[in-house]
Amino acid sequence: MICCKEIDDYIKFVEENPNETDDEIKLLIKNIVKPTLSRDDVLFDEEIFRKAVKYCEKWYYKLFLYQKFTYALFFMYDKNNHDIVIFPDILILMARGNGKDGMIMPLANFLQTHYYGVKNYHIDIVATSEEQALNSFKVVYNMLETNKNIMKKYFYWNKTEVISKATHSILRYNTANAKTKDGKQTGMIIFNELHAYEDYKQINVYSSGLGKIKHARTVTITTNGTVREGPLDEKISMSKLVLNGEENFLGLLPIIFKVNDLDSVDIPMKKFLQTGNKEDIDITIWCQANPSLRYMSVLRNELIRDYIKMQKQKSYRVEFYAKRMNLPQQDEEQVVTDWKNILRASYINVEKEIPRNTGNITGRLAIVGIDFASLNDFASAGFLFKRDGEYIWRQKTWICSKSKFFGDIKFPFDNIGQEGFEDFEIVDKDSIDGRDMILWILSEMVKYNVKKIVLDTYRYKLLEQIFKEIGITIETKEVPYGLVRMIRYPASIASIVAPRIEVAFAEGKINIGNSAIMRWAINNTSVKEGKDGNKKYEKIEPKLRKNDPFMAFVVAMSAQELLDEEIIYV
Repeated sequence: MICCKEIDDYIKFVEENPNETDDEIKLLIKNIVKPTLSRDDVLFDEEIFRKAVKYCEKWYYKLFLYQKFTYALFFMYDKNNHDIVIFPDILILMARGNGKDGMIMPLANFLQTHYYGVKNYHIDIVATSEEQALNSFKVVYNMLETNKNIMKKYFYWNKTEVISKATHSILRYNTANAKTKDGKQTGMIIFNELHAYEDYKQINVYSSGLGKIKHARTVTITTNGTVREGPLDEKISMSKLVLNGEENFLGLLPIIFKVNDLDSVDIPMKKFLQTGNKEDIDITIWCQANPSLRYMSVLRNELIRDYIKMQKQKSYRVEFYAKRMNLPQQDEEQVVTDWKNILRASYINVEKEIPRNTGNITGRLAIVGIDFASLNDFASAGFLFKRDGEYIWRQKTWICSKSKFFGDIKFPFDNIGQEGFEDFEIVDKDSIDGRDMILWILSEMVKYNVKKIVLDTYRYKLLEQIFKEIGITIETKEVPYGLVRMIRYPASIASIVAPRIEVAFAEGKINIGNSAIMRWAINNTSVKEGKDGNKKYEKIEPKLRKNDPFMAFVVAMSAQELLDEEIIYV
């Protein structure tokens, strides 16, 4: 059993201060740190760890408890091969203002020294902007300049590189074209502010130089941000699997500081906003994302000011939650509607979850909407009604279990058949049979007065033979009362119906019933405004966050004016 006072002290701190540490830190300790300490094939180099702490505190700053805990985990090695570190891939995710550069750069400088003793252990700082990379580098540069008379015995340095005289290890920052950096022999790469990366181009080029020097490590130290579905989101997704106990073949060490939920963000400030008394502020919960907060009064004041700014300046909301609390939020101006409105579309009483029903709609006018991206993925069809200004939508979705994305889709398919999960079907075939979808529509149509079946031209072509075999007529100039209406320019739909849908959600005039998959689909959809001022609907994530049920509703809404023809005789 490996013993380390700093690790034990931090574990004790987490246990004694449950509100100050987030769930991810608790899972880190439970499923990664403690199992590592109990492994008999792991070596902890306590001597080098002690030297690292001493060096960093002498020449830089007094280290906080969580920083010492993190440093210790850098010095875990394979007992049978000391050239291999146990954690070659380290993610440190904390909110802005906690001193990321001040945490990682002193350690990076130590790894250059003769105390660490690895020859040619080159360290690359990589960032998307020169300013960011230079800020990190300057932590070391400024220390050397301040202590020039002593440090010139151990290092050469200029404004771009720091070189150890003993080990020839080079610390350098990088922002130039990634193509020019291929093939570098690197001991450690520090990816700073990964949230700004949209792809892996630069990351892959730098990573190709790892593996040629012992103790190879990649350190990602970052806040969260507003770029979604990029490398950081993927890294966080991998981290969650490991934190929840999945086998850690990649040696990932995810140290994630984030506020557990949105409600926790508001708790410290509620009473203060009512009374104006600063003594009513207790921001202990904010330490979940800001572990330096208990030690830094300046950070405390910054966070309080930023929270108040966010209350008054709604455009700052997305950045505040993402960068100060590590809780990325969708831009309310980008999503179809907020979650509160989605719930209101399902429930007449949201708190008690009393579903909105349809009442008696037998014989009423209806529009059918159909949408699917591919019949080997998702397909949806539904009936749209209108009553007393309310749009009623009831749908069915078919999901192909053979889709290559099925296993990664984050929707509780196992709940099928339970309340709220009764309007979808899992198809255990290579493809969804379009005939099954059309037959379902026909079986439901006998209950209502269907005016149109609406879908776009592309989807009609895939179902055309089925429509013809069944004898369903197509709307044309010659046959204006044909049942199937083809939308020839699908991109134009949103510009027409989006404003109507937005208002209907805001006024509580959309009724989707208790449909989990419909709520999920709406929440997976963004609405964006083009340069021409027209709006268009897009998936928030193209592969895993499906929105076919909502888009079937959208195409049905394109013909909603036909529902106004209904006359009810009393």
